[in-house]
Amino acid sequence: MIIYHGSTVIVKQPAILQRERMVDFGTGFYTTSNKEQALIWAQIIAARREISDHYLSVYEFDFEKAEKELIILRFSAPDETWLDFVCANRRGREIAKPYDMAFGPVANDRVYTVVQLYENGVYDKDEAIKRLKVDALYSQILFHTEKSLEYCRFTGHEDFGGAK
Repeated sequence: MIIYHGSTVIVKQPAILQRERMVDFGTGFYTTSNKEQALIWAQIIAARREISDHYLSVYEFDFEKAEKELIILRFSAPDETWLDFVCANRRGREIAKPYDMAFGPVANDRVYTVVQLYENGVYDKDEAIKRLKVDALYSQILFHTEKSLEYCRFTGHEDFGGAK
């Protein structure tokens, strides 16, 4: 399976990095199977840092082997389990169940608003899930442990505005 990581740097050696902010699936290396989504992430990061350089790092991911040998959390839709998991991670709570990887929907700006309204008690869980299900969501793939990165092999990169 081909996966992508959008950034302002080329990432030949993925690493498990601590984030400045709490994110959907916790600490790790975030990728997606959607090239367009990775490019959007790269553009957002470049704009935030006020630079023009942005790249897509491309990887071959041995999904079949990883599925047999790793603990993988899968979320096929923004349901109650996904919402609880995302909220726990965004609050910096420790997840009791160990996992090597997580697959599932990424919370875009509209989804973040719904999650924030849920976290602040404006929406109950049923209303939040109802609102989440109407959005078309991209997928994200999180490599959460060093062991999981063994299944991810850098194959090249694409330059979108980076220095030549």
